[in-house]
Amino acid sequence: MNTAEYWINKLDLIRHPEGGYYKQTYKADELIPLDALPHRFTFGHSYSTCIYYLLNKTDFSAFHRISQDELWHFYYGSPITIHIIDPADNYYYSEKVGINPEKDEFPQSIVKAGYWFAAEVNDKNSFSLLGCTVSPGFEFEDFELADRKKLIKIYPQHKNLISKFTR
Repeated sequence: MNTAEYWINKLDLIRHPEGGYYKQTYKADELIPLDALPHRFTFGHSYSTCIYYLLNKTDFSAFHRISQDELWHFYYGSPITIHIIDPADNYYYSEKVGINPEKDEFPQSIVKAGYWFAAEVNDKNSFSLLGCTVSPGFEFEDFELADRKKLIKIYPQHKNLISKFTR
């Protein structure tokens, strides 16, 4: 149980385009119609989706953004740090997702819709098993992987961070 490979195999995880491994575990059967969604959506979406997500050692979730809020849940392994850029005011902040509040880690974290974010394992000799819940439900059409040069042009003050967490 103490290896990333165990969890990848046990949970049948596959590679994610942003880095890490994932498997969708839930997608609501009911749909929110397009006319009930904000204008940033182009088709109806399920009420909610949920995935398992695993980051191993030095692998990272590259900077990306989605059209919905995303709730991260900690399950097992090393805590992670989520790096977040608020696009409205170019403000950077980070949140630790883990189970030790004495180290400013909390079992859940929310990334707001449209915010750029990346994540990394805090203990580079370990892995992190997490869950991510998205509402309205996630569709890959809602996903934008950052282009390093374009993101640095928008946020030059975060050049080092963006360079570290883009491919």
